[in-house]
Amino acid sequence: MTLNPSSVFMTDLLHSLQVHLVEAHYTHCPPEWRETDYIPAYNKFYFIREGEGWLKIDGKEYSPTAGQLCLMPAHVEQSFSAINANTYRKYWCHFTATVGELDLFQWLDVPKCMDIRNNERMLALFLELTELHNDSAFTARIREKAVLLEIIACFLTEADSHIRVVPGRAGDITRLNMIEQFIEDHLSEPVTLEQIAKHVHLHPNYLVRYFNKHFAVSPLKYLNRKRIQKAKSLLGATSLSVKEVAERVGYPDTNHFAKAFRRESSRSPTEYRAQALAVHSPRTD
Repeated sequence: MTLNPSSVFMTDLLHSLQVHLVEAHYTHCPPEWRETDYIPAYNKFYFIREGEGWLKIDGKEYSPTAGQLCLMPAHVEQSFSAINANTYRKYWCHFTATVGELDLFQWLDVPKCMDIRNNERMLALFLELTELHNDSAFTARIREKAVLLEIIACFLTEADSHIRVVPGRAGDITRLNMIEQFIEDHLSEPVTLEQIAKHVHLHPNYLVRYFNKHFAVSPLKYLNRKRIQKAKSLLGATSLSVKEVAERVGYPDTNHFAKAFRRESSRSPTEYRAQALAVHSPRTD
């Protein structure tokens, strides 16, 4: 199944993405660089700078060249090896990228080796990632997550129209799209866990586990997130009063809506509208 990168599902999937850098280095591979038929618990990026070598990922063989970025996903059988004395010089990192209980690339099937159009940008990112990994400052742990996320974003941007749903996940996406549509159709109404579960033919307890597994949030937390997303859209694009916006997204009590909105966005509805209007107003200076 082809996945539209701008789809609501993709947006919600990445909303819950959590990343952790295991290690990051620059290496001139030795002639004995080789490992076969193993399954790592983490993802790997190889950014090839020079040299030659061989990879095998989930049964398919690759011979990456300079300027290519290669993904070796977690939980997939893989091998790598030097093939001659002209071994790889590469930046590489091991990392996890989870959405609920699953790895991101257990959802998304992407090309495993790709040419990178902006090599200098990618080089700068890997250089910074490597430096941060070797930095003992606690703030480096925060900054390395930001750089790793940028590398993943660049990789997915390059993959773009080639992103597919991993075989076996199509049923999950169909079900999640059904939930998404049900919630969208009933945003202005009181919605219970039992109603959502009935719509997709699941027991309420199983639905809670299902959401925690796939989105790392409960169904009702997800529902509230969608209500606030819709409210932001209405506040920024219409002249509806805050009370009217609250009613449109299922909050008959404006005070309750304001508290929920602030929890989700760290701003009041009025503050959000003022900032949104300021961003879209033409400059006069």
